[in-house]
Amino acid sequence: MAQESPVLQDENIKIEKLKLYKEKAHASYYHDKFNGRKTASGKKFDNNKLTAAHKKLPFGTKLKVTNELNKKSVIVEITDRGPFVNGREIDLSKKAFMDIASNKNSGALNVKIEIVEN
Repeated sequence: MAQESPVLQDENIKIEKLKLYKEKAHASYYHDKFNGRKTASGKKFDNNKLTAAHKKLPFGTKLKVTNELNKKSVIVEITDRGPFVNGREIDLSKKAFMDIASNKNSGALNVKIEIVEN
């Protein structure tokens, strides 16, 4: 179900429409050891950029990921495949994760994932 959303700006991404993908999704983040490695899309991974890994969504898909506890959100781009741990829906870059985390020491969050449709 598509929902109308106010136009937001984040790293030059104009959001006009959001489509709910999943609520109460389990998100984690990349370990620093992956920094500089090539992702499944062929791009070099950078833990300081706003990117993510998902098992099925196409590379280049833009997502709004919202921490369900504190309502902080971030826009990320799918550049990799994963996570390969049962029960996890999305792996965020460390920057994306820390931008929305309430507890910087936690390794996982429950998030709402929305697809940015332009």
